[in-house]
This record gives sequence, structure tokens and C-alpha cells, in this order.
Amino acid sequence: MSETTFSLSTLHDYWDNYRQRVNAALTPLTPEQLALPVASHQTVGELFGHLVGARFWWFHRWMGEPEPPALVEWGTEQDLREATSLLSGLELTWQMIAPALRRWSAADQAQVISPPASVAEQEPSHTREWIVWHVLEHEIHHGGELSLALGGYGLQGVYI
Repeated sequence: MSETTFSLSTLHDYWDNYRQRVNAALTPLTPEQLALPVASHQTVGELFGHLVGARFWWFHRWMGEPEPPALVEWGTEQDLREATSLLSGLELTWQMIAPALRRWSAADQAQVISPPASVAEQEPSHTREWIVWHVLEHEIHHGGELSLALGGYGLQGVYI
């Protein structure tokens, strides 16, 4: 049995494919569909927005990747009600993630990142590799949640 290395470049390609499928599920949704509940405390639109927020939190706040300038204005209540705004947030955060995945070396992946000061007392340090996987598993988890919710309403979910 041969051993292979799973690079961040390969991960980038797989994640990009998954990201496109999430975007495809979001694209046709109307404001009324985005307002449908996923749970008692969250709508479909809010859950898509949660993906944007998690990407921003981990890649920008934790790892210091540059914030896309247009993202500064993103995140209003209205943004969570319109598919085009949610797609914009997902694309802007991908513009922050994609170059980082292409740029980081094996040594960069092993780097231990300290938490932001706002959560330093509650959160341990993590390697960059752990953070990347954590954000991706977060997206996969919530992508399944979105698929289930959308399918329950007779809408197309995230095709896997």
C-alpha cells in the first residue's frame, strides 16, 4: 500500500467543488424561502449567513487573513434575506480562503495559532491545519442541515 500526501491544494479543489454545490442550492431561493425555519431559532438564510460568519471568524480573526474590502459592508439583516447577498458573502469569504489554501506550506499548516483576545480564556490554541479542517467540517455539517431543511420544503438541497 502506498502512502499519499493530502495537500491543502487538493483540499482547496475538493472544498471549491463543495462550495459550488452549496452556492447552487442557495442561488434559486426567494426571500420567502430564505425566511423558512431550519430550527426554532434559525432560518435558512441565517444558516447560510452562519457559514459566512464562521469563515470570517476563523480565517480573518483567528489566522489574520486579509478581510476582503467589500465584506466590511456585508452582514445586515437584509443580507440574510436575499440569495444574491448571501452568495456575495460566501464568495467574498472564499476569496479570503482560496489563496491561503494555495499559499500555505506544510510548516504553515503546523503553526500553532493563539485565539483572539476576546475568547482567549475559553478557547485553546490550535494548529492552522486543525482550523482549516474545523471550518470545512462545519460547512459540511451545516450543508447537510440545509439539505435536510430544504428537502423538507420540497426544495433542492446541497447535491453531494
